[in-house]
Amino acid sequence: MIVLAATPIGNLGDASRRLVETLSNASVVAAEDTRTAIHLMRALGIENRPRLIALHEHNERERAAEVVELAREDDVVVLTDAGMPAISDPGFPLVEAAAAAGVTVTAIPGPSAVLTALALSGLPTDRFTFEGFPTRKGGERRRVFAALAGEQRTMVFFESPHRIADTLGDMAAGFGADRRAAVCRELTKMHEEIRRGTLAELTEWAADGVRGEICVVVAGSTGSGDDATIEDGVRLVLERVAAGARMKEAAAAVADATGLSKRDLYEGALAAR
Repeated sequence: MIVLAATPIGNLGDASRRLVETLSNASVVAAEDTRTAIHLMRALGIENRPRLIALHEHNERERAAEVVELAREDDVVVLTDAGMPAISDPGFPLVEAAAAAGVTVTAIPGPSAVLTALALSGLPTDRFTFEGFPTRKGGERRRVFAALAGEQRTMVFFESPHRIADTLGDMAAGFGADRRAAVCRELTKMHEEIRRGTLAELTEWAADGVRGEICVVVAGSTGSGDDATIEDGVRLVLERVAAGARMKEAAAAVADATGLSKRDLYEGALAAR
C-alpha cells in the first residue's frame, strides 16, 4: 500500500510514535526532498536506511505510475518536507493514480499547518475553506480575492514572507479593510506568533517585514455587503476592464463577489475613467 505520513511542521516533538515505527520498518520512502527525509530520520533516532525516491512537484506525475507499481509489492511511505502529503504539497497525483489502479492508500495523521492556524486564529472554525498559496501576480491575485469576497466560510491561505505585505494589502482591498484576519507565523516553533486584527491593521504591521513560514486566516463575509467599500469595488472593476472584460460584465462580477450595488459600481467605474 501507499502510506501518506504527516511530519512535524516545526517542532520535532510532534512526530507521532506511529510515524517513528513506520519509518523504522520502511523499505521504500518517496520523499519531496530526500535530504530532508534523511535529516528527519536521523533527528528521530531512526537507524533504518530505506530506499529513497525523489517525488516532488516537478516529477510526481511522471513517477506516479512507478511508485504505484512498487506499492503493489511493498509499502511505500510518502513524506513531504512538513505536514500532510497532498495538502498543498506533492501527493495528489500519486493518490489519484493509486486509486485508479486499485492500490490501497492510507495515512498516518499528524501535524497540519492549515488546522493549527485555523484553531489559533480566533476566527470561526465551524466552516472553512483552504485556498493554498495565492498567485504571485498582483493583478490576478486581486481578481481572485474579489471573487472570494462573498465567501462566508473562514478562509486559510499560505504565503511567503517576501509577498505577505502585498498580499495583505490586496486582501484589504478585495475583502474590505475592516475584515478580521490573523497572520500565524512559525507555527509550533520557538518564535511562534499569532497576530490578529483587521486586514488594514495587519497590512500596516507587515510593512516592516515578516519572517518565517506563514499562514493567513481570513474571516468569511457576513453577507451584508459592508466588508468592501464602493471605492474598493470600483478599483476591482477597473482592473477587470484593464484585463479585457467589458464594463458591465466586470461590474456584475464584482457585485456578485462583494454584495455591492452593480449600478453603483458601474457608474463609479465610468466616472473614474
